[in-house]
Amino acid sequence: MIDFDNINVVADITRFQARTRPDHIAQVFEGRETTYGDLDKRACQVAQGLIAEGMKKDGRIAFMGKGSDHYFEMLNGAFKAGSVVVGVNWRLAGPEVEYILNDSHSEIVFVSEDFYDTVAAVLDKCPQVRKVIALDGGHADWESFTEWRDKFEATDPHVEMGAHDDIIQLYTSGTTGYPKGVQLTNANYLSIFDQAERAGWADWQPDDKNLVVMPLFHVAGVNVGVLGHAHGCTNIIMKDVDPAGILTAIEEHRLSIAFMVPAVILFLTMMPNVNDIDYSCLKYILYGASPIQEDLLLQAQDIFGCNFIQVYGLTETAGGATVLKPEDHDPARGKLRSCGQASPGVEIRIVDEEGNEVPTGDVGEITIKSACIMKGYWNRDDATKDAIRNEWFYTGDAGYTDDEGFIYIHDRVKDMIVSGGENVYPAEVENALFKHPEIADVAVVGVPDDKWGEAVKAIVVAEQGKSPDPQEIISWAKTQIAGYKVPKSVDFIDALPRNPSGKILRRELRDPYWEGRDRKVG
Repeated sequence: MIDFDNINVVADITRFQARTRPDHIAQVFEGRETTYGDLDKRACQVAQGLIAEGMKKDGRIAFMGKGSDHYFEMLNGAFKAGSVVVGVNWRLAGPEVEYILNDSHSEIVFVSEDFYDTVAAVLDKCPQVRKVIALDGGHADWESFTEWRDKFEATDPHVEMGAHDDIIQLYTSGTTGYPKGVQLTNANYLSIFDQAERAGWADWQPDDKNLVVMPLFHVAGVNVGVLGHAHGCTNIIMKDVDPAGILTAIEEHRLSIAFMVPAVILFLTMMPNVNDIDYSCLKYILYGASPIQEDLLLQAQDIFGCNFIQVYGLTETAGGATVLKPEDHDPARGKLRSCGQASPGVEIRIVDEEGNEVPTGDVGEITIKSACIMKGYWNRDDATKDAIRNEWFYTGDAGYTDDEGFIYIHDRVKDMIVSGGENVYPAEVENALFKHPEIADVAVVGVPDDKWGEAVKAIVVAEQGKSPDPQEIISWAKTQIAGYKVPKSVDFIDALPRNPSGKILRRELRDPYWEGRDRKVG
């Protein structure tokens, strides 16, 4: 249980745990164990370091790295200093990293060794970055994180923080071709803590061992770690999604809680030793971020033998909105295709294009009202006003409800593609492909993929007299955008279908690939 009397802002998490259970192990990473007492001390040192570096309250610092214990020391230190942590997707190409660092006005960058070269390559184009800290050390020009941290006193600065102060800024792909920074606040996280406990999907105990394996530039990856600390659990942190390593960790650490996206669950079921592992320690497997195939869910339930819980939410809702509880995973209930019911403290309406609520069973846009809704998109007032109308967040997901209030995602109002839990907006990919000298016009759609749910497909109109090679287009795209955004296949067409105003009729391109399927998401 979270002690809401003592945790009023996220900076209180390590303060409270250090007072009540200082010697309890807070996190384990590659053999390094950190107690809550030490985690709080190191967070204080980081906070003092940020203040000494001239960071003002509400200033932005960026993180680009894989999973590590140092991330949570940095994160909790930022909470104490009033700095806002900007998550940078490490799968991004150099120009995309440059854009996020500049758009966020990040002043200090914390980077792990895997991405030293990526950050170094864009620094001369990011004039507001004043310092880079090497999380893993070993860089000739950048200070080592541990050496930098240990220069400062472990004294809590107690910077005054309020409910509506930003704490985390995560970037989500944009329909205009540019990612948007989602501003998440203390109030958003307190709301997630509350709904998670009341809905039962995160009513955890200090003796629980909690797997933290999803990328930390995703709201789900951050939330699982923060929730674990808020409950006083021991977080078992992994650097990468490694199916063999996850299975080993379940037995070695006696994991009781694990959050994974459906693609990772699929990878685990394909491991040759998956049926040889002792899963008796597992209480819950939580999943979300993209739909799951019903057959895969049934197979996973049979293999792991624990409770399954689905959580539906978006970065803009701090990762929460609905929950499909363990009892609703009984196939006899007929709810396996649902993403559950609204969590406590969350209101959900399905609306038509005019914003009117539609009847039960009719498809419309899913809208959400809750204290977990983001403050807004960083420096994007127009986009914020379009997304949040009269306190209702318009998700861009199309769905319907049944007569018990269970919500079913049917399609997407917007054009977003979800591939392996990653959000891809066609506009971003199209903007990159348009630069190819042999492409005259292009549209990008999501098509079914058994492994990733959806795969990115480019439908290309070639320049007159040119015959571009599909594989060459794919290879060229890899130099422009992150690998998960790159088209997996390329088809050619004489002309793209458009409406009278010139907008691509993307559904006409997309629908043939989804024929015979009862829902048009992966």
